[in-house]
Amino acid sequence: MKKNFLTKNIWLKISSFILAVALWFFVILSGRSGIFMDIPLMYIRVPQGFEVVDFPKTVNVNIEGQERLLKNLKHNEINAVIDLSNAKAGRSFYTLTNENIKLPKTLEVTSIEPQTISFTIEKQLKKTVSVQPAIVGVPERGFVIINIKVVPERIDIEGPGNIISKIYNVKTEPIDITGLNNNLQYKAKINLINTNTRVSEQKVDVNIFVKRIK
Repeated sequence: MKKNFLTKNIWLKISSFILAVALWFFVILSGRSGIFMDIPLMYIRVPQGFEVVDFPKTVNVNIEGQERLLKNLKHNEINAVIDLSNAKAGRSFYTLTNENIKLPKTLEVTSIEPQTISFTIEKQLKKTVSVQPAIVGVPERGFVIINIKVVPERIDIEGPGNIISKIYNVKTEPIDITGLNNNLQYKAKINLINTNTRVSEQKVDVNIFVKRIK
């Protein structure tokens, strides 16, 4: 009896099953879409005394999911994370997988570009360098600069060893003294050319003293 029930109208049962599966996939996939997005790369657990230089800041990913969820996706909800706790000094190559991508569980990453990235890990270096004021323009006619005093005269600078070792002084932002006829005290920002470097003082006091000569 049971056997007859299973075999009776077998093709009708198979057709019904296939139709049910097709309908299930249609419901699940209905409204799905995909977007390409540049997402930030985050480097975590960098070994103490070292830092990452010459590295990509973003990767492009293809994200698929329900269209309404993709429309509401915010950039701060997705990023790529690389754990460098076991990294060593020098040039490294790293292959990204879906496990590196942090995003809402309802969405899926189907591609990463580039999938393999490279970066350099360098030992940090810190040293003290002099501060040079960047003066532009000339005082008013009949006046001359008799002295320039910077406080502090020297500051600490820190960053990747290969960069810091080549820096012997830092300059301030340009200070325009065009038409100056009185002593000037100016709080000037330190002008850092390389974004991988850091300084102990963001600003210094620049005192410019002028004198009338005729």
